[in-house]
Amino acid sequence: METTVNIFEAKTNLSKLVALAEQGHETILARNGKPVARIAPLVPQKKPIRFGLMKGQIWIADDFDAPLPDEVLADFEDGPIFPPEKATQSVAEPAESAMRKDRS
Repeated sequence: METTVNIFEAKTNLSKLVALAEQGHETILARNGKPVARIAPLVPQKKPIRFGLMKGQIWIADDFDAPLPDEVLADFEDGPIFPPEKATQSVAEPAESAMRKDRS
């Protein structure tokens, strides 16, 4: 949809014309009835994907997707990162115990 507006009217209603552009409408600005400019929505330009830009700069091991060794896998599944007592403790409990220590 296209509308023609004189420049004085456009200055007065610029925010409305921009809102219309955001909705996909075009507005032609005219001086003395002669078209001189256009307010139109911007269409974001998608940059084309360029494969191979990092060629020769990175290296991936041949066995990068091989199964983990048992000892490493055990650390993930049963390791010290999340011991059972820490996993069940709520977030508020450490703050409450600190407050109790301050009161004593």
